[in-house]
Amino acid sequence: MAAIPPICDFGWQAIDATLPGTDGKDHSILDHAGPNGLVVVFICNHCPYVKAIIDRIVRDAKDLAELGVGFVAVCSNDADDYPEDSFPNMKLFAETNGFSFPYLQDEDQSVAKAYDAVCTPDFYGFNNKMELQYRGRLDASRGQPGPADLPRDLFDAMKQVAETGNGPEDQIASMGCSIKWK
Repeated sequence: MAAIPPICDFGWQAIDATLPGTDGKDHSILDHAGPNGLVVVFICNHCPYVKAIIDRIVRDAKDLAELGVGFVAVCSNDADDYPEDSFPNMKLFAETNGFSFPYLQDEDQSVAKAYDAVCTPDFYGFNNKMELQYRGRLDASRGQPGPADLPRDLFDAMKQVAETGNGPEDQIASMGCSIKWK
């Protein structure tokens, strides 16, 4: 069932946590912030919404790194009921898709709860003070990849955040599969 997160709560402070990454290391979320901000995205391996745009997520993470914006992905789904989202499958998903950013497992779902994450994908864009400035979609793709020339909502918003510290007032919420809670 599709889920839609609420609109951006401007100024909400990013919450740190240390989680295991698919690279075999533990990662502090906020340690991956760049000098101009950070994107934290909740994804999973099996969601058709994520699968439809994973190449664009990887592209935007690389392009945002050039702007000084860090990027971290978190999987919070219940891997017992959804074995495709298990840690070994997360490793495979990250390798297959060429992740240049940490992919972290939130096994106890505490990070998803702290962020009030709703769906996969659910994007949180923070400025360099770790204040929320964007909670919207990657682009207009919905369950299927949209045309290659779609406006890049996340990238454009985070470019603005990197340049000004503030996100756009008008944001369109992401849409995806609901987080699979335990």
